[in-house]
Amino acid sequence: MAAAGLLVLMPLAALLVIAAEGDAEIWPHLIANVLPASTVDTLALLLGIAVLAGSMGITTAWLVTAHRFPGRNILVWLLPLPLAVPTYITAYIYVELFDSAGLVQMALRDLVGWKSRSEYWFPQIRSLPGCILVMSAVLYPYIYIAARAMFLTQSASMMEVARTLGASRLKLFRIIALPLARPALAVGLSLALLEALNDIGASEYLGVRTLTVSVYTTWLNRGSLAGAAQIACVMLAFVVGLILIERYGRRNRRYALSPKRHRIVQPVPLTGARAWVASALCATPVLLGFVLPTGFLLRETLRGGLFDQFDADFMAHFMTTIGLSVAATAAVLMLAILLVSAARIAKTSMTKGALFVAGLGYAVPGTVLALGLMTPLVGIDNAIGTLWRTLTGERIGLVLMGAAGGIVIAYVIRFLSIATGSLSAGLDRVSPSLEDAARTLGSSRREMVWRIQIPLMRPALASAALLIFVDCIKELPATLLLRPLNTETLSTLVYTYASRGRFEDGSLAALVIVLVGLVPVIQLVRSAEARPRVEDAPAT
Repeated sequence: MAAAGLLVLMPLAALLVIAAEGDAEIWPHLIANVLPASTVDTLALLLGIAVLAGSMGITTAWLVTAHRFPGRNILVWLLPLPLAVPTYITAYIYVELFDSAGLVQMALRDLVGWKSRSEYWFPQIRSLPGCILVMSAVLYPYIYIAARAMFLTQSASMMEVARTLGASRLKLFRIIALPLARPALAVGLSLALLEALNDIGASEYLGVRTLTVSVYTTWLNRGSLAGAAQIACVMLAFVVGLILIERYGRRNRRYALSPKRHRIVQPVPLTGARAWVASALCATPVLLGFVLPTGFLLRETLRGGLFDQFDADFMAHFMTTIGLSVAATAAVLMLAILLVSAARIAKTSMTKGALFVAGLGYAVPGTVLALGLMTPLVGIDNAIGTLWRTLTGERIGLVLMGAAGGIVIAYVIRFLSIATGSLSAGLDRVSPSLEDAARTLGSSRREMVWRIQIPLMRPALASAALLIFVDCIKELPATLLLRPLNTETLSTLVYTYASRGRFEDGSLAALVIVLVGLVPVIQLVRSAEARPRVEDAPAT
């Protein structure tokens, strides 16, 4: 238990040490030339995403939950699908489509007869507003899923009382549905903003100099590890701020339904122009976040004959991606089972503390995590090398950093909270009487975990494994910074093509990432939509 907590805290402690040991002259340079612009861009990006992605997620969740309109049944399944598309891939595609040399502007020039860019105005996709649009189109499902889950569980009785008192549908949403969903919205919004803060590919490609991009460029392009660590410490302040905002949004907010009588809100049919407006409002995010990127990737793959890329090199990159993801997923699940089972059996402050610390990893951006892991991993490699040389007289070289072990460790730290949260939620639904009965019959703790808890956690284990596996495949910042030389995954392969101005050549790799990511998203939607609806039950 303590080892799991130390695993998460290790990179953060190392980061603080690197920052403290850095040259004191770096801080004045950072404060004067780097931090002001990066901080302003980061704040503006997060604020813009909070407004746009929040509006998309809340509006669409309410419309598909409270109303019936053309295409609603299909849109319920399509709205979460942008989760399968990484932000950096969407950014690369939008540049290919909407930049001055992109397909849309070229078609406009051919259609209207414009000769140069100076003859007309077109929104710049390589800009802060463009970055906000791109990220919002991909990240809004975090808010949508949280909001829809809350809207589905709200009692119809409260709505009917409000309607009886003369409240309109809009007022019902504003004064009842939205305030009751506030705790879930705080969680969904914080997850979306943490993902935006973690991003490096989209913001860098669209010309937005966020703190994440500054860490990357300061470390690799300017060779200043201490300067990068100091910027990363500023990023940690942003992470803490987002967590505090999320906790503030959920403060003292609890909502429980009566177990005796529970009717959910039944969708009200919309007619005429309102129905088609609702359809358009719900279809637009799907078009921007999923249909457009996936359609472009499929078009480029077919048009360029990129299926011929399925050669030995591509398969090696694919197998590297799968191998790292499988190894990390297995390690995360084993560690999560240990943590959750120990916290369930031995309800001590240490087990609760370890479970809480394990959940902090997801809040740490991949760039910061990679930076913090560098020194500890190199130190461990040196210790292993010294021991091996003492025992055998031979050099062993790098073990973790040289064999992609550092990437797996970064994945484990970053995605451990997904598994612990899923398994805890699954195990909380199990009556403690089963475990009490096992203890009465003389079962040891190991037998209780192996024969009772793990079988009961299988559905949660399966869903957690899918989510972690796909998140590992999509993860770019930590992979980009910790990969050994001459090692490529699908995400770094796409990044390499895009950085060379040849993103279309990486369409096949990007398409594979999206298709693999669809599996857990579809499973998530299926589970949510299959939730039993509790209708009127006789009072007892």
